[in-house]
Amino acid sequence: MAGRIPEDFISEVRSNVNIVDVISQYVSLEKKGKDYIGLCPFHQEKTPSFTVNEDRQFFKCFGCGKGGNVFKFLMYKDGLTFPESVQRVAEFAHIPMPAGFGDNPVSGKLSPLLKIQQEAVDFYRRVLLTTKAGERGMQYAQKRELNNDILEHFKIGYAPKEDNVLITYLRGKGYQDDDLAESGLFVQAKDGRLFDRFRDRLMFPLDNEHGRTIGFSGRRISNDKSEAKYMNSPETPIFTKSKVLFHFAEARKAARSEGHLVLYEGYMDVIAAYKAGIKAGIASMGTSLTDDQVYMLRRITPNIIVNYDGDDPGVHAEERAARMFNKDGNFNLGIVVLPENLDPDEYVKKYGTKKYQEEVSGALTPTDFFLKRLAQKYNLDNDREKITYLAEAIKEISQVRNPVEQDMYVERLARSAGVSIDSLKANLARERRRNNRARNHIRRNYSDELVDNTPPISEKLTTPQTEANKHPSQTRLLYFFIHSTSAQKYLLEHDFHFPNDNFESLAQLWLKYQETHDNLQIAGFLDFIPDQLQGIIVDAEATHIPKDCTVQEINEYIRAIQTRSIYSKLNELQNQLQDAKRKQDGLEIIKITQKIIELKRILG
Repeated sequence: MAGRIPEDFISEVRSNVNIVDVISQYVSLEKKGKDYIGLCPFHQEKTPSFTVNEDRQFFKCFGCGKGGNVFKFLMYKDGLTFPESVQRVAEFAHIPMPAGFGDNPVSGKLSPLLKIQQEAVDFYRRVLLTTKAGERGMQYAQKRELNNDILEHFKIGYAPKEDNVLITYLRGKGYQDDDLAESGLFVQAKDGRLFDRFRDRLMFPLDNEHGRTIGFSGRRISNDKSEAKYMNSPETPIFTKSKVLFHFAEARKAARSEGHLVLYEGYMDVIAAYKAGIKAGIASMGTSLTDDQVYMLRRITPNIIVNYDGDDPGVHAEERAARMFNKDGNFNLGIVVLPENLDPDEYVKKYGTKKYQEEVSGALTPTDFFLKRLAQKYNLDNDREKITYLAEAIKEISQVRNPVEQDMYVERLARSAGVSIDSLKANLARERRRNNRARNHIRRNYSDELVDNTPPISEKLTTPQTEANKHPSQTRLLYFFIHSTSAQKYLLEHDFHFPNDNFESLAQLWLKYQETHDNLQIAGFLDFIPDQLQGIIVDAEATHIPKDCTVQEINEYIRAIQTRSIYSKLNELQNQLQDAKRKQDGLEIIKITQKIIELKRILG
């Protein structure tokens, strides 16, 4: 991308997208009043503090402090430069870039490790699709019913049998051995030589949430059971298994139309679901679900369906996953248990696409799932076991927060067990009292612990102290200067200057922006000013104060600014006075004291 993108084009792109639509690709947003709120994509949090203002086309996180317009969001989230973010938004709006700009797809500033992974994707795919060595891999792919569309969508390739093919290729492309060794694609012998890690395997790229490949999983295609069926990349500076979900970048797009994400155990299950028309499938990296992965899902949608294998290990894993989601408490969870111990891939092959989609649509609630699991553990024809089962079932139902839902499960349980609803409700009330006592006990202990272990002030987490927080009166006055013609005119006529250099710079930049632009927009002004000043504007816009003000209000803010400035000078003079007294400098003491008296006289 050469030269500077014309400002008119930047303005056209910005005006033709809705920031809510762009950010919704990364964050599940909920409308609250005039704003949309969600979990911040830049830091982990339990209570949403990330806000998107549709009217003014900017975002702001009140937890970590990040904010800006649609371009700034993509620069933060995807590590793009400003021109690259403009190109990305233009692609979203289907607006062609001006001649000479955007000839290459946006990829951001890729590190050598990311470039090596991308080179490996291209290499493995070429081997599979175009070489004689790849015929073995293609035969296996066809055996698994992986058609060209699937191979293309999931970027599947093949690693040949030889142990030096990829290393030779990448060295020929100019990559250094230090970077190659760190990529996870090679194993290093004791003498330092590098060999291809993946050999004779069908290769599945593992992408981060931006769709960039950061590792691989290789499926064994030989019958040699002494080798692992799946081999994953080791953890590297760019690949951490616990923070990656297979097919996540593509699935989150599909989640907007399908209304949920479907969590699977393995990659082939995701692919089988994709062939069955379920595009929002994801899988963890061959390990148990992690807290980091749960948070990734919660940012995208609260609607999650879990469909692990139908055998005992798969159902146990579903139970653990359901507990994790319920512990978080912010999910609308569904659980699919397939019959005959089948995994999704096997089920689709045996019963077809339509039947599988019906299974997903009929997903159980977590409580239904747990109650069915309980019923399988006991002989319900034996009264002693039946009583134990009912007690355990009531414990499970007592965890449900919705009273209507509780009633529904109690009635269903009473019918199936042949006991009275009243008796079960009495047991439920007792169990809920027990739960409340336990919660209160935990709260008391936690409160005592907080008192005993209160960290020093310096260790406490606080909201970032921004320029707007430090200078509230100047922030409001700048807001009026920008939004109110009469306020701006009054301040200019009275030769007012902001004491803080950043605020004064912004006022002058706004005047210049007014002179050079017909369509005045805050989102456009953010692109007009330096990065270090954008936070002040975003904070000012996030205050939701009225745009009009009276002369009396303006004068009150000016007085507040002047008073604050005087107190600041007084503090400085008091420190100087202490120094002078320590040095026993009589003349300096008199001079400073006179200044202090003059300032106090101004304060009245």
